[in-house]
This record gives sequence, C-alpha cells and structure tokens, in this order.
Amino acid sequence: MAAVEDTYLIGKVKAKAHPFVEGFKFLKQFEDENTVAKYTIPAPAQMFQQMIVPANFENTRKYYATNEELIRDIGKAYQEVIKQFYEAGCRNLQLDDCTWGAIVGDAAKQRYKNLGQDLDEVKGQLLEVNNLALEGKPADMVITSHICRGNYHSTFFTSGPYDSVADYVFAKENVDALFLEYDDARSGGFAPLAKVSEDKKVVLGLVTTKSPELEDKETVIKRIHEAEKYIPLERLYLSPQCGFASCEIGNKLTEEEQWAKLKLVKEIAEEVWKDA
Repeated sequence: MAAVEDTYLIGKVKAKAHPFVEGFKFLKQFEDENTVAKYTIPAPAQMFQQMIVPANFENTRKYYATNEELIRDIGKAYQEVIKQFYEAGCRNLQLDDCTWGAIVGDAAKQRYKNLGQDLDEVKGQLLEVNNLALEGKPADMVITSHICRGNYHSTFFTSGPYDSVADYVFAKENVDALFLEYDDARSGGFAPLAKVSEDKKVVLGLVTTKSPELEDKETVIKRIHEAEKYIPLERLYLSPQCGFASCEIGNKLTEEEQWAKLKLVKEIAEEVWKDA
C-alpha cells in the first residue's frame, strides 16, 4: 500500500509511463474473439478530489494557486495516459469514480457547508476535470465510468439518491456508459435516469457484491423494467453493483458464491434482452 505521504503533491502533475499499462498488457493476452480486455483506473475527478481535501489542500497550494490550474494539468496528464493504454491495445477503459457517490445526500451537503465550500461549484469542477481528460479520446475506444459508493470488505461509505448529481454526471459527462450501483435503497429510485444524455448507456448494478444472498430473479427483472420507464431497454444493461473485491481481503463471499452471482446476471440478461 502507498504511504500517506505518497498522496501528497511533490510537484506539478505530469504524465509518465504508467505502470498500469503493463498490467493491461498482461490482461490482453487472454482476449479472444468473444472477449475484450477491460482495464479500470481511478477517475480524474478522484485524483482532483484527493488533492483538495482538507488534509492535502495546504500542500496542493504550494504548487497550484487555483483549482483551475490543477484541473488543467490533471486533465492533460490523463489524456496522455489514455493514449498510452490505447497504444497498448486497450479498447475498453473504465474510470472508477467515488467522487459523485460521495457528494450525494444530506450528509454531503452539510459536510461541504461546514467546509465553507459551494457544493455546486465542486460538482462543476469534478465534471470539468473528467471531461477534459476525455477530450480527443480515440473514436474506437470505449471509456465508461463506475460511480462507486464504497466496497471495502462488504461495507459502504455513502448513501443518497443520484438526483443531486444527475444534471452533471448523468447529463453532461462525456463517457460512453455509466455503471450505477442500485443494489439497495441507499441509491434511491430510477427517476434521475431521465437526465442521462441520449449518447450514453447505463449499466444497472442490481446484483450486490457485498452479500452472498442470491437475488430473486423476478425481482431483478421487475426493477430493470422500472428503469425502462426512464431509458429505453436497448440502452440498459445489467451487472453486479461493484467488483467482488476492492482490497486484498475481498468481500464476504466465497468464490462459488461470486460465480453464482455472475451466473444469475447472465441468465437474467439473456432473458430480458433475448430479442436485442
């Protein structure tokens, strides 16, 4: 694990040969005619947010007088890293983004008020840095975003519906698809999906990775059709709500229970989208 001081800036943000690209090259060797290797990296907004949290803010100001300067350099660095992945053969890159999930709900509103920060301004900056990173991305490269709400050893860190961020990330973030956690009541209802721009797809995370209990098939199918009230079925997909592990210790499921979850996802998808 990185030491705490490794999360501090020690100079201007610049791209270099990214070690994750080597990880992708290993993964790519398992591609075949039915399989595309997807790689996941932290979102630009995730890096930006880490640099402006209270614990790091004073240090960040040693190198960046304004957030706009920081956003510019993070965005440009990500453009270069995305290019590195593309040149390595990556055609499906996912941005793991906890920032949007962390600013929903009343608790987040109160937290930013206590910090003396305008939450709408923060939302605008998160959107700006993510979209800047995506400028000039190759046309044949799919880049998606997973809005994570925490997944540490079957725990979570945020609750609140997507309503308060939908006008930003749903409507204006220039990714090809959004992976959204909808495995329990913490995420609210599907109405915010009406804000998703028509050029984006939505992957519904209706099957939890935090509990071994297998979801009821008909209940999941019913929820997909509830979401269909806001987005056409041809733009909807199904997946687990998050990965099965966000740390070495993993979530509280056995390997067999994880495969059962994936089998259920496959069965439901084949039934719901059988005519697609």
